[in-house]
Amino acid sequence: MIGETIQKIRKAKGITLSELAGRANMSKSYLSNIERNVNQNPSIHLLERIASVLDVNLHTLLGNYMEPEDPSESEWKDFIYELKQAGIEKEQLDQYKTVFEFIKWQNQKATEK
Repeated sequence: MIGETIQKIRKAKGITLSELAGRANMSKSYLSNIERNVNQNPSIHLLERIASVLDVNLHTLLGNYMEPEDPSESEWKDFIYELKQAGIEKEQLDQYKTVFEFIKWQNQKATEK
């Protein structure tokens, strides 16, 4: 459950319930209800704030608990999360393809030497 994951990460990082609630701009009782799975349907916006304070990506809070995640998938998800945080929209990715192709070309030239 999401609440158990939040609590586990919070405790592992040494953050108190009050501290997380304050930094995520929410009430301590509401956060407690989420962690105890009393409230099982927090908004994505709220989960994003919690993930930000805990310094994890949203997928970590929502991820599949039964299957271990492929490390390469995690790296791609983190990359996509960083692009979003930088304000890059999915529709803008075509504009960046030229930059990626140039970097690829540079790397190929460097390995040919």
